[in-house]
Amino acid sequence: MKIVLAFLLLICLAVPSIAQKKKNNIVKLPPRATMTSDTILYFFDPLCGWCYGFSNVISELHSKYKSEIAFDVISGGMITGDRIGPIGEVAPYIKTAYKTVEDRTGVKFGEKFLVNILEDGKTIFSSIPPSQALMAVKQLQPQKAFEFASTLKKAIYFDGINPNSFEAYLPYVEAIGISKEAFMATVQTQETVDATLDDFDISSRVGVTGFPTVIYIRDQKPHVLAQGYLPLKDIIERIEKLRK
Repeated sequence: MKIVLAFLLLICLAVPSIAQKKKNNIVKLPPRATMTSDTILYFFDPLCGWCYGFSNVISELHSKYKSEIAFDVISGGMITGDRIGPIGEVAPYIKTAYKTVEDRTGVKFGEKFLVNILEDGKTIFSSIPPSQALMAVKQLQPQKAFEFASTLKKAIYFDGINPNSFEAYLPYVEAIGISKEAFMATVQTQETVDATLDDFDISSRVGVTGFPTVIYIRDQKPHVLAQGYLPLKDIIERIEKLRK
């Protein structure tokens, strides 16, 4: 379990070729993907270290194309089931591995995460609560959900909040205009839980097994833009080539 959790938590790069799977008709478009316009699907997990490193790239990509391309963020359910466990079980590995993310991406992990979460080692890491938080935002402020995905990762990996505490998300949702009453009344409902699990299922059915993964739907066909971390300029080049 320790080896599996460590690998999933920060490496998140061993993604089978979705393009190859597509040839075998395994890739199926999510039902909510816009079929009449271009759509970028961002498959991520709130606890994925490489997704945190990818935050600036995906945020800048969204800023550049949001007026021309629809965007949707889908939680992948990276740490669920028997993968759930205390971060302390894999802390020695992560203490080295997170530096690889920093060196490659330029994004820094916060001292509060490194001390309060990683060094302490007691926090249980599960993808479900933070993914529910995102789903609540999707329901209450859908136009702000994509940007909130990056806020989630910063809250966990820089600010060092406890990802299992819904109360810990309140300052972040209030900052985007959601009242604490509305958030708390929404985040734990069965509807939100079911919708969160639906996201996990969509990610699985599409064939995504690593994060981040970015898929561009153009002319009703999926094109993989990124599997794992990729610089912004490389993704833009791929988009522009497909748009010609």
